[in-house]
Amino acid sequence: MEKKKRTMKKQLFQTDLNQLFTFIDNSPTAYHAAANLGQMLAGEGFLCLEEREKWELQPGGKYYVNRNGSAVIAFVIPEGEAKGFHMSAAHSDSPCFKVKESAEIVADDSYLKLNVEKYGGMILSTWLDRPLSIAGRLAFRGSRGIESHLVNLNRDAAIIPNVAIHMNRDMNKGVEYNPQTDMEPLIGSVGGKGIWLRELAEQAGMADYEILGADLFLYNRDKCRTIGVDDTFIAGPRLDDLECAFAGMTALMKEKPKEYINVCAVFDNEEVGSGTKQGADSTFLRDVLERICGRLGIDKETYHCMLAESFLISADNAHAMHPNHPEKADVTNRPVLNNGIVIKHHGSQKYATDAMSAAVMKDICLRAGVPFQAYANRSDIAGGSTLGNISTAQVSVSTVDIGLAQLAMHSAFETAGAEDIGYLIQALRTFYRD
Repeated sequence: MEKKKRTMKKQLFQTDLNQLFTFIDNSPTAYHAAANLGQMLAGEGFLCLEEREKWELQPGGKYYVNRNGSAVIAFVIPEGEAKGFHMSAAHSDSPCFKVKESAEIVADDSYLKLNVEKYGGMILSTWLDRPLSIAGRLAFRGSRGIESHLVNLNRDAAIIPNVAIHMNRDMNKGVEYNPQTDMEPLIGSVGGKGIWLRELAEQAGMADYEILGADLFLYNRDKCRTIGVDDTFIAGPRLDDLECAFAGMTALMKEKPKEYINVCAVFDNEEVGSGTKQGADSTFLRDVLERICGRLGIDKETYHCMLAESFLISADNAHAMHPNHPEKADVTNRPVLNNGIVIKHHGSQKYATDAMSAAVMKDICLRAGVPFQAYANRSDIAGGSTLGNISTAQVSVSTVDIGLAQLAMHSAFETAGAEDIGYLIQALRTFYRD
């Protein structure tokens, strides 16, 4: 009976999984993720708004706005008067290597390498001996001034080779990798100088000398897939946090609000502190909410009343108990894969969850028929932070920090539960619907 239930559950969530895999595989950078979210929204009838233009909003309307090409906020307005905002938030970026300016390095008159730097807190060793490629955006002067174009080599263009065990007999005793010397990707022979940049420029319809700026990153070419003898796990790059970004937007698109303005915000640069114009610590969310109210004729006093009636679900993946290192997990708060949504708690408020917001989230899960579990750091291990408290510094609303349990967070190839993405979508749909 239990096996039959699990089979039915997997079949229920398979469509979500397939769409998630396609989204992540086609989103090698935050810029591509934001563009793909925009395409998803446009396909469901959402209208794109430009920040530089005046907005025309209507009750019942569906809209989205993109900032810097890497962050997206979408919202749906109810037909009647709105009490407040139902919001979810996630982020579009993941730890990786950013390609530096003047990037080519010739080694020993033979090899061609790229000069790269860390973006975010990476597990460096996981990037070794993997097929890598280069993607991002190029800036150039176009007919409308300075424009940008998404680019992606989309082939096995680079690799960061390990040093052979014969040359370092202590390799398996632990290695400290130097990001400047050990992590430079090999992209070809010296005869291939300039090929990669010319190829990217051609995708943008220009010559390489016309490039005025570039935000280019290495990415792991491995595709998302199910893992395990019973296909109970998923593995892939950038699960943190494209899983939650996909779930938030999917839920938003599927539900029609009744008494609240539904909002989904996908910020950039969470992995490096969120302190950019497109990050959670920017005015992006506040700007959008204020403009919505302004165009709907809602005065400032009423806007603040609405904020007091609002709720934010900050969704960023959470650490699962590691099967080989259970001692790293807290004594009693030990999330595992496929056991549902993880509600994050932290005594020093690295997470925004408190008793009231945790109760709201649990109530949502119960009404959605979705399991939930709790996460807290070991008291002697410092944890990371996430979007919740950062975003509420700009827009003060009741907030809960949640995520989906995963292993190997910030690896080039992460592991999560196959059932959990469906749980999160169901919970967020209930939140947006009720």
